[in-house]
This record gives sequence, structure tokens and C-alpha cells, in this order.
Amino acid sequence: PYETEKEKQERIARAKKDWRFLVQYYFPHYATSDSADFQIKGAEMTAKNRTCRQFDEWGRGLAKSVWNDVIKPFGLWMRGEANYMVLVTTSKDRACELLEDLRAEFEGNPRIINDFGEQHNIGQWEKGFFITKNGFIAKGLGAGQSVRGLRVKSNRPDYISVDDLETKELTKNPKRQLELVKWIERDLIPTMDGDIRRFVYANNRFAPVMIQTLLQKRHPKWKVHRVNAYDPTTYLPTWHQKYHDTYYQEWEEDIGVLAAMAEFNNEPHIEGAIFKEEQTQWAKLPRIDHFDAICGHWDIAYAGNATSDYNAVRLWGLKNKEFFYIDSFVKQSKMRAAVEWICEVQKAAPPSAYIHWRFESQFWNDEVERTINEVCEEHGLTPMLTKVDTPTGKKYNRILSLQPYYQNGRIYYNEKKKSHNDTQTGLSQLYGIEPGYSTHDDAPDADEQCIKFLSTFIYQSSGGTMETAEYQREARF
Repeated sequence: PYETEKEKQERIARAKKDWRFLVQYYFPHYATSDSADFQIKGAEMTAKNRTCRQFDEWGRGLAKSVWNDVIKPFGLWMRGEANYMVLVTTSKDRACELLEDLRAEFEGNPRIINDFGEQHNIGQWEKGFFITKNGFIAKGLGAGQSVRGLRVKSNRPDYISVDDLETKELTKNPKRQLELVKWIERDLIPTMDGDIRRFVYANNRFAPVMIQTLLQKRHPKWKVHRVNAYDPTTYLPTWHQKYHDTYYQEWEEDIGVLAAMAEFNNEPHIEGAIFKEEQTQWAKLPRIDHFDAICGHWDIAYAGNATSDYNAVRLWGLKNKEFFYIDSFVKQSKMRAAVEWICEVQKAAPPSAYIHWRFESQFWNDEVERTINEVCEEHGLTPMLTKVDTPTGKKYNRILSLQPYYQNGRIYYNEKKKSHNDTQTGLSQLYGIEPGYSTHDDAPDADEQCIKFLSTFIYQSSGGTMETAEYQREARF
């Protein structure tokens, strides 16, 4: 109450340039944690481009709705660059509810009222549609709704926010998805006119095919600002100012790694075009020392970060010409963690259960050798991993050679590992194998190596000659 007009104007001028300060001063009730760097970057991306087409593809819980529906339009309004906002979501009722957050700020935020005057405009202050005293217009709209009549006198929309447009039910309806893609392209965006035509789309990518992915594919020049909530290797949160270091690890324990990666890290669970979920058989395993042979294959990864390949160690057993998945380690980790897992499995196995541990010779270097020797020595074991020659042929074709085994019901998964994170990660990679795939394939690659090796232990009932996997397929088909 005692500040000078100069002090007020200096504060307003600073808030127009500094998104972090804007949030701290005008929205302290939202700013219970400091703004994250990616949030500031996303706001600056929107502000710098007056005709932006921007996807804020942030993981769940990263405040994408607050930023796109409240903070950004308010900040742009301060700059004189947002006069008519349209908020779109699954239904008009839901859009009106989301718009209430911004209306409440204009109506009751004492700092906004102090700096910009009363904005509550009697007679034009409805839920889902309001006009402030200085002329800012905001309207809620349901997906696919007619956009006729969006013009208010000479004003047309200059800021459109699409927020959580897609539901899990909608992702199962490709026809409806395509209809909404065309509605956005041909009806919604063209309602804007003039030099300022900002379009922002906020949703995490929780499914392989979504409206946003279709739009991104059709418009490769549109900007995608993707932010994952945490590092799957270290579990460190991206928004570290808000979430503690084990927050997302706890989520993985609660809902499973695949669901957590879909909700928080924009990595949707893949249904499978070649290897299908219905082909995955779960069974009780034979006793570990009753297998005809056991193989553990390690697909080595060096980096151990959120973008690296996975260290995949897959353990398979052979019994009566059938292959049984026993256990696995599938993580974006350092090599040491994979070797420690191998040692623990080896120590727990009875002497009568001999495990053939293998890895491809192409990965061999001094660091791999040092890691194996150090960890084995710590566990009191003699290094037991065998180098094998690098497989010939394309990896895709090699992995695809497993499909006949799945079709013929000769592959079983350990029913005790049904909710095991590494098991589910491996299956997700397997389901993602299709022509032109770009997903990780470390686990199915290791599976193929195990099963190819174990198939050499299968003998024909007549003659006792060794039956290879290739011979089996020729004989069956």
C-alpha cells in the first residue's frame, strides 16, 4: 500500500520480461516450489514466436495445464499479445472448468487487481466465457464443437490452448482421432486472424498413437517440447525443486515401470504388431536343476544414462524342447550393476544347475574385463562369462526368427515374474519389434541369443543328431 507508482511500474516491467519473477509475484499460491528450467524455456518458446505451433509434451505432474491455461495467457496479456484466448479439451463442460482457474485470478487475485485494476466485468462474467474490463476475452470449447461465432466484434482468437484432449478410450478409436486432427487443422486453427496466432497443445504421450503424434507427423515443422519427469536410471526428478529423489522410484513400485514410463516419461506401452501379448504364455517353471540346459546372455551397454541402451541379461532354460524364461536384468544402468546381478544369480543356483553365461565378443574391451573381474572377485567367484562371436545377419531378422516359437507355444514365461519390472520392460521391447522400429531391442536381442544357443541342446528322438533352431523351423513348416 505504500509503494510509489514508479515502483509498481518497474515491477510490472520486470514481470513482462522475467517469467520466473512473474510466477513468484503474481501466483505465489501456485509457486509452492520454484519454477523449473523447462517451464521457463517452454514459456519463452511460446512468447518468442507469435505464430507458434507448440506441443508441451511434459510428463504428468509437471504443471503443463497451469502454465498453458493460466501463466502463459496472463503473461502474454501483460505484454499486450493475448486478447482472445480459447481453451479446448475433451468436452465443453471440462473446458469451462479449466477456464475457471484463469477467471478466478482476474476476479480475486489482489496483486493483479492492485497492478491492473478491477477486471470483474458484470454481465460478461460467465463460467466458460468471460470478458475482463480491459477487454481480454476467454472461452471454453469442447473437442469437435462448432467454431462458428468465436469472433467477438472485431476480435478473433489469438491464443488457443488445447489441454489433455485425449482419453484412453479415444486412443482406441483411430477414426475419431483423425476427425479431431482434421478439425484442429481445418476449423480450430483457422479461426485465428492477424499477426498473433499462437497454438499450444499440452498433453503427455501415454499411448503410441495420439492426436498429437498424428499432428506432429503431418506437421514436422511444429515444435515439440518434450520433457520427461525423471531419469529412469538414477530416478532423479526433472523438476527437482518440487519432487524428492525417490519420488518416481516409489511410483514405479506402486504402478509398475511400464505404467510409470507412460505417464511420466512419454514412453507409452506398445501393443505389438508381430509379437503380441496374447502369445505370451505364463507358467510355473521346472525346478532350476531339472532343466536340460540354462543360458544367460548379457547384451552390454556402456553409458548407463536415460538415453543409452539397456544392459540386458536374460536367463532362459530348456526343458523337453520348450524354452522357459527364468529371470532377467533389464536396466539403463552401468555395466557393474548387470555383473552384480549375474553374480547373485550364480551364487543362488545349486551346483547341479550349470548356467552358460555368454556375451558378444564385439563388446569386449579393457573396461568390460576389469568390471567383470572386480565384481566376481568381490563375490568370491571365478569369472564365468564366455565371449561368443558377433551374430551374422540383421538384428531385426534374428529377433523375428523367434516368432515361430511363440506361434507354436514353445515359449513360457516365469509366472512369478509377471509383475517384475525388468520382465515387463523386456516384453515391452519385444512388442515394439516391427518393420522400421525405433524402440530399444536389447532384451529381445539377448532372448534370441539364449534360445539359439539352447536349441543346440535339442536332439532328434531318432538318430541322436543335434537339431538346430533352423532345422526345427524347416521341419515344422
